[in-house]
Amino acid sequence: MHHPFNPVSMPLNEGAGMSRVLVLNASYEPLNITTWRRATVLMLKGKAESLEEDASQRLRHDTLLPTVIRLRQFVRVPYRELPLNRKNILLRDNNCCQYCGHIGDKLSIDHVFPRSRGGEDTWENVTTACLQCNVMKGNRTPQEANMPLRRNPYKPLSNMSFEATRQINSGKNKEWEKYVIGWGSNIA
Repeated sequence: MHHPFNPVSMPLNEGAGMSRVLVLNASYEPLNITTWRRATVLMLKGKAESLEEDASQRLRHDTLLPTVIRLRQFVRVPYRELPLNRKNILLRDNNCCQYCGHIGDKLSIDHVFPRSRGGEDTWENVTTACLQCNVMKGNRTPQEANMPLRRNPYKPLSNMSFEATRQINSGKNKEWEKYVIGWGSNIA
């Protein structure tokens, strides 16, 4: 017996699991990441269309699980500056030393151009460094210390770009890349 899809009553562990869906504005600008349930409701109400789907997961026999949806009407989103703080720097850099690649504990924030020499607290001048690399670099630039950065620091546009980058880098939702690249994220 075939049961019609009901996004409200379908258990989370049935069919689609805990899949995440990238939501794009009508202009294709990434807005946020939502649950497959919320994405499906938006599609059923005619407020969004599916752009990308997971061919390995079905919501019902004729409907694949969406992984990217686009809103049919443009939504104005007020710009909010992302605070420059330790948590956001570590998120941007995937909790990884940008000099040696160390992941884990004992990470610090390094000023690429040292503060003692006039370096500022800006997104483009701070990076994640393990304690060993931070001490080794000392009061020098990466060039002077012969310690090239794996990735230049940049100003992310939103917390959403952190999560999208994390999903793409983990091997999940590779199809998001074409919608997120160039929009405040650096795919490693």
